[in-house]
Amino acid sequence: MINLQNVTFTYENADTASGLSDVSLCIPDGQAILLCGESGCGKTTLTRLINGLIPHYYAGKLSGEVLVQGEAVSNLALHQLAQTVGSVFQNPRSQFFNVDTTSELAFACENMGLPPAEIRERIQNTAQAIHLHALLDRDIFALSGGQKQKIACGSVSTLEPLIYVLDEPSSNLDHASIRDLRAMIAHWKAQGRTVVIAEHRLHYLYGIVDRVCYLQDGRLTHDMAADDFFSLSAEARQRMGLRTLSIEALLEQGVPSPTLPGLAPYRLDRFDFAYPHCPKALNIPLLHLPAESIVAITGLNGAGKTTFARCLCGLEKRCAGVICRDGTCQRCRDRNRSCFMVMQDINHQLFTESVLDEVLLSMDQEDVPAAEQILDSLDLLMVKDAHPMSLSGGQKQRVAIATAIASNRTLIVLDEPTSGLDYRHMQQVASLLQSLAKKGRTLLVITHDPELIVSCCTHVMPMEGGRATDPYPLDKAGLARMLSFFTAIGT
Repeated sequence: MINLQNVTFTYENADTASGLSDVSLCIPDGQAILLCGESGCGKTTLTRLINGLIPHYYAGKLSGEVLVQGEAVSNLALHQLAQTVGSVFQNPRSQFFNVDTTSELAFACENMGLPPAEIRERIQNTAQAIHLHALLDRDIFALSGGQKQKIACGSVSTLEPLIYVLDEPSSNLDHASIRDLRAMIAHWKAQGRTVVIAEHRLHYLYGIVDRVCYLQDGRLTHDMAADDFFSLSAEARQRMGLRTLSIEALLEQGVPSPTLPGLAPYRLDRFDFAYPHCPKALNIPLLHLPAESIVAITGLNGAGKTTFARCLCGLEKRCAGVICRDGTCQRCRDRNRSCFMVMQDINHQLFTESVLDEVLLSMDQEDVPAAEQILDSLDLLMVKDAHPMSLSGGQKQRVAIATAIASNRTLIVLDEPTSGLDYRHMQQVASLLQSLAKKGRTLLVITHDPELIVSCCTHVMPMEGGRATDPYPLDKAGLARMLSFFTAIGT
């Protein structure tokens, strides 16, 4: 059992992280509970209280009591809690200790001193339960973001803790991997385990969670049975700042008008790329990208989407091929000046000491008022003086998007830009992308988020096995085609 009694927590740096205020919550053994709410509402803080990162890692002022299996968390060392509580963090890279996947799955069990034969059996059972066999004995650094997330979930599952705490576990997963995640949570429930999930992406949890807790400004304002929560109207859900509860419901929404014909498209010729000692990761003989449009790049984890984006932006020097438009062609070395990429792991591209400086760094000429206006449009003006690495995951994501807007590049690529974003901030990002397209920019959005696609994209480009087909317009038929991809493997 997990029991929080009148818990209040304020981070040492209260300006950049949200705490909790007078939260009382009891989670019985074997219950699956969803924590939801807008970014900064306190979901992640609550998970950190359960797994002991507060107060043992994150500094701040804590009052009230947090009990896990009858023991006060503040009295238990982290290694003791780890035997009871297994955690999957929003950024899976932050919890890896090995360079190959099988060793990572074994790591926690080895730390607990389990016999080798039992560890091997647990690895095989976990791989079978969540379809990890194709990822065994692989280089972790060669995996896609979604594949890394699956390994993070698997490494916790092999330990077989009594309690699982998941923070945005689906943020980088494709729809097939979300199906596996859903099956894994169901598997844990069948074993009588307790599961606590902090999420913005909600639709896949229908029929899995027993209870939903909604947080707002650090307070627990709603504690609902799952059936009542998933019966909320679209209007009530939007007022709460929550993402869609059903992918099928997106069919009822309108979509942006595809770009009108007449604009010269980008032409990509002979786009080939292979990582050292590996088969081709990219094999695209010819591709046309509509200009001044917002093109969603879809496909399963490992389809080559991020590799394509890196080659397009000139980040992979060994990439063959050229990009042409209006008779002007750019080879790899030329594309850095015309393209800007927001990476999937945005920690790789945050360099300065403040959020404002980060945006100014992307400008050809520093313009403080313009930079502040961009930050204001993304609800970041209040943290302009904060260090970017001190922000929440969703705030970091918006900072990276702000730098892309400030760069004034003609071709902008965003890799999973809505990872960790709630409904309101997702809509803000969608609106900004639309405004950039109207100003003559071309935007490519790598995404597993059909809600974002419906909100702003004009075309969809499917990828599979390193190959791509010309984007199709997101008209009525295109909308049905796109959603059928996301629902083809039931979640």
